[in-house]
Amino acid sequence: MSPVINRTAETDEFHRAGIVAIDTTEADPFTGDRTGHEDEIIGMKEDSDEYAYQWATVQLVGNAVPLVLDARPVTKGESRKEIVEDLLETAQDLVHVDEVLMDREFDSQQVLEAIAERGLNYVVPKRMQTSEKAQARRLLRRETDRYVTDRKLHLGNNEWHETTLIYRRKENTDRTDYGQYAVFMTSASPGSIREYDYRWEIESGYKSIKRFMPATTSKNFVLRFFYFAFACLLYSIWRAVDLLVQVELIGEYERSPLVTADNTLTLLKKETGVG
Repeated sequence: MSPVINRTAETDEFHRAGIVAIDTTEADPFTGDRTGHEDEIIGMKEDSDEYAYQWATVQLVGNAVPLVLDARPVTKGESRKEIVEDLLETAQDLVHVDEVLMDREFDSQQVLEAIAERGLNYVVPKRMQTSEKAQARRLLRRETDRYVTDRKLHLGNNEWHETTLIYRRKENTDRTDYGQYAVFMTSASPGSIREYDYRWEIESGYKSIKRFMPATTSKNFVLRFFYFAFACLLYSIWRAVDLLVQVELIGEYERSPLVTADNTLTLLKKETGVG
């Protein structure tokens, strides 16, 4: 990724960078025998009788060009903290990072503490436990749309991580109970949860990345990960080229691409025979 970063860093528009999103995604599922692959083909993120390799990535989001900064496998038994630290190590080597956005699967206090120790802020939704559900019920009775409170999360050995909890009432929800509220944890100002909407860009990024992946029925771990990592690289090259084209033609960068993924795939096939 360094050559891509170096070239795009020559533009003023690249230096909107500062917010990254971390998430996991799945390869195409398997339905057959997992013998010999039990630590790698670890199951689907959603309840299912199918199995799949899972990959984790860190991607630039927000107003920056959406580049995938690093990708790695998710293997059985490793913690979310290990995954986050590994991805942030690469991300911070490549770009300036201020804030990290994550899904609720990363809501453990150990993950949050690891991010804070790097001097970074975070925004992550919290899975609602008994106390959060009770608070949400109280807010519902009071017809309160937003509530902010501080919380200390126990790390063990009499150590604590301090965070801010923000309860926000959802719009257009069918729920009539505590589920009308979402709870976020942040180390930044309460207004930072507006930036959480940027996290969804990593989901649209995954959809585009998979357009660059060749189809395979192989269970080979190395092959599967190579296909995914190479697709991440192609996706990032596409978005970087689009940034450079926009800056050259119109003098600024807009999120909607001028250069399409199809254009990039056609050019790639013409130049390399790949695709």
